[in-house]
Amino acid sequence: MSPLITPAELAELGDAVTLLDVRGGISGPPGIDRYREGHLPGALFCDLDADLAAAPGAGGRHPLPSAEHFQNAMRRLGVTRGKTVVVYDDAGSTIAARAWWNLRYFGHDQVKVLDGGLPAWDALGLPIVKDEPTASPGDFTAVPGGMPVLTADEAASLANTGVLLDARSAERYRGEVEPIDPVAGHIPGAVSAPTTDNVTADGRFLAASDLDARFTALGVTDGTPVGAYCGSGVTAAHEVLALNLAGYPAALYVGSWSNWVANPTHPIATA
Repeated sequence: MSPLITPAELAELGDAVTLLDVRGGISGPPGIDRYREGHLPGALFCDLDADLAAAPGAGGRHPLPSAEHFQNAMRRLGVTRGKTVVVYDDAGSTIAARAWWNLRYFGHDQVKVLDGGLPAWDALGLPIVKDEPTASPGDFTAVPGGMPVLTADEAASLANTGVLLDARSAERYRGEVEPIDPVAGHIPGAVSAPTTDNVTADGRFLAASDLDARFTALGVTDGTPVGAYCGSGVTAAHEVLALNLAGYPAALYVGSWSNWVANPTHPIATA
């Protein structure tokens, strides 16, 4: 079953799904402000920083939240185990993919990403509203371990024994610029694979065959251990989703570059 859903398919389902708006969180206006300007009918706002991550620190800028923290956030948003959750954003699913990944990691097996997000919904002339619904408390129980993760040491090892994909821009990978973290460069042995290349110009994911061709060219093959990282484990979740669409299971280094450079003994590569 595809982890993606089209706007037309979502419109058919109505309130049969739990709908989460996961905009904002990395750049641009705060997500809650964009949500209040207009969102899909029935959607509740899910905050990347408050709901999908723990407080920033040595673990990275968006470390994995505890099971209790995530469970409480999802219950507040009405998430239940037996009801499909659909997540969306307005940035090519880069934030929504982290919500998808979190839910899958903590044991929810019915999660879909709205392909193309709010722009794709709007392009069909489907309704956008400003009223903010109130969710009935959910009963979701968070059980960690539903998706594979990597520690810093495991990511470093994977770069030599499998394929470790760096989902940031090529300029950040090469160490030419670093707008967020204190050190520029990449994990030695990692392969540059900007997550922006997973989608079309309108923010929809490439066809599975095209994603397969892309990842094959980057060294991914059946049976090859694969992992992904980015700046703080958000866009790398998008990489994991794209790999899933192409038929490749992949692990996420949640701490990513922001965790890697917090340890001054970790080697840095530039090229």
